[in-house]
Amino acid sequence: MSELTLEAAKTIIETAFAKGRELGLKPLAVAVLDSGGHLKAFERADGASFLRPKIAFGKAYGSIALGAGSRALHARAEQQAYFINAVNALADGNLVPVAGGVVIRDAQGNAVGAVGVTGDTSENDEACALAGIEAAGFQADTGA
Repeated sequence: MSELTLEAAKTIIETAFAKGRELGLKPLAVAVLDSGGHLKAFERADGASFLRPKIAFGKAYGSIALGAGSRALHARAEQQAYFINAVNALADGNLVPVAGGVVIRDAQGNAVGAVGVTGDTSENDEACALAGIEAAGFQADTGA
């Protein structure tokens, strides 16, 4: 199993920000968590609102906790709202089930962490997460 190093986490963040600039997105915040749901690295762009760190963390946290990208969690919330509400309560309210949270997998398919991006539309946030994960040499799992 490949490890999610600090260097890889920084690459994910730098690339996500670069993708955001390329697309002309609003200021982003990017959180990278390890496989245990612990914060590995985080950055918030100038101009990103003060709540963005918690949102980015919540997108990544839900993804690694449930083993599915936050886009898939959003779909599950629409179908099984009671389940997602119960899990969010167990997670102390740290789940943000909208696109932008992506599981990071190594070449063998093992979950080594998750990234959460927020600041623009959920679809654009997810595109930045995917770019970062790919640039760091990992596989992205949106759960879709």
